[in-house]
Amino acid sequence: MATKVRTRPNLLGGFAGFLWLLVVIVPVYYVVITSLRRQRGFFDANPLSLPADPTLGNYALVLRNDFLRYFTNTVIVTASTVVITVAVSLMAAYYVVRGRTRFAGATYNAFLLGLAIPLQATIIPVFYLITRAHLYDTLLAVVLPSVAFAIPLSVVILANFLRDVPNELFESMRVDGAGHWRMLWSLVLPLVRPAVVTVAVYDGLNVWNGFLFPLILTQSSDQRVLPMALWAFQGQFRVNIPAVLAAVVLSTIPVLALYILGRRYLVAGLTAGFGK
Repeated sequence: MATKVRTRPNLLGGFAGFLWLLVVIVPVYYVVITSLRRQRGFFDANPLSLPADPTLGNYALVLRNDFLRYFTNTVIVTASTVVITVAVSLMAAYYVVRGRTRFAGATYNAFLLGLAIPLQATIIPVFYLITRAHLYDTLLAVVLPSVAFAIPLSVVILANFLRDVPNELFESMRVDGAGHWRMLWSLVLPLVRPAVVTVAVYDGLNVWNGFLFPLILTQSSDQRVLPMALWAFQGQFRVNIPAVLAAVVLSTIPVLALYILGRRYLVAGLTAGFGK
């Protein structure tokens, strides 16, 4: 008869987890309830108390000030960057793993070198290239550098997953007459889907919250994205803190929805390498 092992509860770990939950939840709670307050009497109320007279007027005020245009620009930039990055990175990772030449190894080393280059150190050359290409103050000016800096890490992550795919699967498809494109689409993509989702979510969050490239490479309000819009709202509504936080909530909802939809694949992609 198997004996039942009784484990002692980890009280210290539970307390630390509850403390960390408070650290995360309290700022989110403050942002949400403050966005529902009225500007009048805002400084007199308890910051953590529920609003006595909640209102959605702050959200209406933000939406009336071109928020939808900034949101659309951000979606275009983020979606374009993620699609291009994932497509290029998957093909590059496939070549790095399946390539049998020295150039494949050198290519992987080049991507590793790209991880060591900080974004801030290249902003002047990037600005020069964008202006010489006559792309300044366009959404493409934000997309192209974002793709360039997202590819190295994406290739490294996808290549590590591809190395775990058994070589016998590739050989069996090759015997059946499948080419590289067929294997990439029918074999590689389904097997590394958790890694693809992980890369897409990670790159999407970086681009969605990116501030430096839009600040340096765009100027007009027509090309403004959400991080720049929040900065502008902070200046436009200088003392209207509830309106600024309403803009923050509206800009966070799509990111939260993306995480909820892809969390299963995201967790699998982040933890796949720990069981080996």
